[in-house]
Amino acid sequence: MATRREHPAIMSFGDHLDELRRRLLFCILGPIPIFIVCLVYGSSLLTFLTAPLIQQLRAAGEPASLLATSPIEPFNAYLKVATIVTILVSMPWILYQLWLFISPGLHAAERRFVYFLVPLSAMLTAVAMLFLYYLVLPVSLYFLITFGSSLVSEGIHTIPAPPGITFPAAPIIDGDPDPQSIPPGGYWLNRDLNQLRFRMADGAIVGVPLIKGGAIAQQYRIGEYISLVFGLALIFALCFQVPVVLMLLSWVGILVPSDLTKFRRHILFACVVVAALFPSQDPWTLIMLSVAMYGLFELGLALMRFVPPDRVRRGLPIAERLRHWREHHQKNEPRA
Repeated sequence: MATRREHPAIMSFGDHLDELRRRLLFCILGPIPIFIVCLVYGSSLLTFLTAPLIQQLRAAGEPASLLATSPIEPFNAYLKVATIVTILVSMPWILYQLWLFISPGLHAAERRFVYFLVPLSAMLTAVAMLFLYYLVLPVSLYFLITFGSSLVSEGIHTIPAPPGITFPAAPIIDGDPDPQSIPPGGYWLNRDLNQLRFRMADGAIVGVPLIKGGAIAQQYRIGEYISLVFGLALIFALCFQVPVVLMLLSWVGILVPSDLTKFRRHILFACVVVAALFPSQDPWTLIMLSVAMYGLFELGLALMRFVPPDRVRRGLPIAERLRHWREHHQKNEPRA
């Protein structure tokens, strides 16, 4: 005879609390190994996140380095990156534990809605992160850096060179030469790092950042930059859920596609307004984000038309074909 434990849908209130406690414990313990790995590779994660800023600072001829205004700021940034990446990587595990808790109380048709929405939401979130990292950040940072460096001129004037003065020429190369080939006191221009580099008497290599000009130095704090990136990532992840929200509103009967198609111009204007409220308020980010959000709106309309709730309730065509193939295969399988 089946016990109450084997059927969570009819478990007592106490059994439900025990099951909830068990799932919460798994949600807490599961990310711990991931957090340890993130701590080990925290330096690589920081390098990855700061790469767009470093590249754009070099492209604009600014010192390619970040500032720490307190001794603990780099350590806080290190822990913050490790913690947030742990949460992101652990999210499938956490959602899986949540699914194990609620799925026994759902009907088969209700489970199909979850099977469709969760992968769609995860895919849109991944697209949002790629869009932010590879398109928005490089363009936005380059515009903001070059705009800030050229905003106020230093007012440098030129004079004739005094007679008898010779100007030593430092070799300009794309990297650092072999340290053994450089005598102590030797110097060169590293075009990749945009630095004047020296070899000290003890063999150490030191560098001086080079600045093209501008009275406003473009130097950013590591903590503020990390907070900006993760803040933008959260906002982008939420904005890219527009198709999911539209589908849910359609499935519950609040909206139909015809309710929205006649307001396309108004929705485009709303996308521009929402994009203008983002922390990075440069025109290129405004344009790219407005276009992306309106494209997501059109994707949501298409999903509302072609993925109605009755189709999901029955199962998507590919799922139906797989089920029919499995049933046919089992029916024609020779019996032992």
